[in-house]
Amino acid sequence: MTETTGATEYEPDPSARIDAAVARLTAAALSGAPCAPVREFLGHDDIDAAYETQNRLTAARSAAGARPVGAKIGLTAPAVQQQFGVFRPDFGVIFDDMTYAHAEPVPLERLLQPRVEGEIAFVLGRDLDRPGAGVADVLRATEFVLPAIEIVDSRIAGWDLAITDTVADNASSGAIVLGTTPCPLAGVDLSRVGMVLERDGEPVSFGAGQACLGSPVVAVAWLARELAARGRPLRAGDVVMSGALGPMVPVGGPGRYRLALDGLGEVEAVIEKETP
Repeated sequence: MTETTGATEYEPDPSARIDAAVARLTAAALSGAPCAPVREFLGHDDIDAAYETQNRLTAARSAAGARPVGAKIGLTAPAVQQQFGVFRPDFGVIFDDMTYAHAEPVPLERLLQPRVEGEIAFVLGRDLDRPGAGVADVLRATEFVLPAIEIVDSRIAGWDLAITDTVADNASSGAIVLGTTPCPLAGVDLSRVGMVLERDGEPVSFGAGQACLGSPVVAVAWLARELAARGRPLRAGDVVMSGALGPMVPVGGPGRYRLALDGLGEVEAVIEKETP
C-alpha cells in the first residue's frame, strides 16, 4: 500500500522511502541530470531520515573507493539561508576526490548546478569527539586554518530545496578548493575576518566571519557536537569547511574565482572545461 503526496506515491515504510531517495539521488549523480526533490519521499522535516539517506550514499561512495577526509557545514550564513528559505545549518562529508588545491583546475563537467562561496577551512590536529564540545575545544584541536572556496552543487533540479533535500544530498556538496599557506589561530578573531570573492577580477560576494553563526569557530563547535552525537566524531587530520561567509554565486560556465580573507591570505578556484 502506498500513500500519496502531491502527484507522487511513496512507500509508508521509512526504509523503503529512504531507499527511494537514495536511488533518485544516485541516478541524478550518475546521469548528470538533476532530479525532483527527495522530500517527496522523506517529507519536509524528517532530519533523521535525511541523514540516513546521506549515510547510505556515503557508504556506497566509500565502497566505490572514495575516502572521507573531513566534513562540511552548510546553511550557516543568513544570506544563504535567505536564498533558499532554509534557516538551520546542516552538514555533509568531504571526500578525497572532491578536494582541489589553489589554482588546480576543477572540471566543469563533474558539476551539475554549481555555485561558489568563500569559507575558512579548519585542519584538525586533535580529535573533536566530545558530545559537549565547545569553542575552547575547537581552538585547542585546530592545527591551522586555510582560505577556502566551496563549490556547492545540488542534484535537485533548480535548487528547489527543503532541509531534507539538502541534507540527503550530502549538504549540497560539489568540491572544495584549499589555499596552500596554513595560518595558526593564535591571536586571530575569525568573527572579524572580512571576505571578498571575485569572479574573473570582478567582486561578486562580500562577507565576514560573523556571518557564519557568529564565528566560524562557533560553527565548527556545533558540527563537532552534532557528529559526536551521531557516532561520527571529527578526528585529527580532518578538514572542516566551516560555512559560508557571504552569499553564494552561481557558476555560469568556466571562470576564475579568487577569495581574499583579511589576514588569512587568498585562494583561487579555476573552473574549466576538460579538453578532449
